[in-house]
Amino acid sequence: MATIYYDNDADLAVLEDKKIAIIGYGSQGHAHALNLKDSGCDVRVGLYEGSRSWSVAEAAGLVVKTTAEAAAEADIVMILAPDTVQAQLYRESIAPHMAAGKMLMFAHGFCIHYGQIVPAEDLDVAMIAPKAPGHRVREVFTEGQGVPGLLAVYQDASGSAKEVALAYGRAIGCARAGILETTFGEETETDLFGEQAVLCGGVTELIKAGFDTLVEAGYQPEIAYFECLNELKLIVDLIYQGGLTYMRYSVSDTAEHGDYYAGPKIVTEETRKAMKQLLSDVQDGTYAREWLLENQVGRPGFNAIRKREQNLLIEEVGRKLRGMMPWMDAK
Repeated sequence: MATIYYDNDADLAVLEDKKIAIIGYGSQGHAHALNLKDSGCDVRVGLYEGSRSWSVAEAAGLVVKTTAEAAAEADIVMILAPDTVQAQLYRESIAPHMAAGKMLMFAHGFCIHYGQIVPAEDLDVAMIAPKAPGHRVREVFTEGQGVPGLLAVYQDASGSAKEVALAYGRAIGCARAGILETTFGEETETDLFGEQAVLCGGVTELIKAGFDTLVEAGYQPEIAYFECLNELKLIVDLIYQGGLTYMRYSVSDTAEHGDYYAGPKIVTEETRKAMKQLLSDVQDGTYAREWLLENQVGRPGFNAIRKREQNLLIEEVGRKLRGMMPWMDAK
């Protein structure tokens, strides 16, 4: 079982004399920076000159500097830029300013685990990874709660890397809910697999396949949308609240029977074999190499798929139906 740490296991006083640089001000960046600020930490945001986020961060009351300036004056540098740009960003703007004894931090282990960033041996290297999107990390923190997080230490040059990382996790609210100890490798591989096989890849393909099956059989697209996409939130909320058993308890007996009857026909042995192959590709670095190469050539395949997916019938129907639901914060 994983070791879990809470507020009483982390000492915020450890951060009192530390200057913290948050590199990036996107989903996670804004949440980390603002939560740290509210916890009394000495925080600054590092961005490239001309970034559209510069004025946004300043308007939120944060000190903003260039990435190099922020890294130079900070004791702790948390990199929250996208995985695909971190290596170049680190090489050009951060590494030259990482003196012995400083701490390099991440919220995802991708670049460390796959060797895109190789930090000097005299640096502490740790990870605090909130298990929620950044807007949720911030929202829950302002309500006095926190989202769970993961902790990993890759290098402990100072002997106190874990102590400092735990304090950071408490400062952004994760220790309120619990911080689970892991490794950079475990976090990276399980995160990528979960996104691909279940949370994003698996779910979206299942939704599209169900929608297409109904529409091709002559049913109205709007009805298909409600049955295969809209109602998914109701089921996920029940699972989130009490696991699979609570969901099955909460739905009708007919729905529960449909779960047991049809589930194994959809997720077959072939599906499970495909999942194992996905995991293997993550573990041996095949997926990471392909994704990094795609970015190096300007993302032609990725951009083409993104454009195609945005214009599917299910998306057109969804935009129309969400416009009819004034109670929804439609996007």
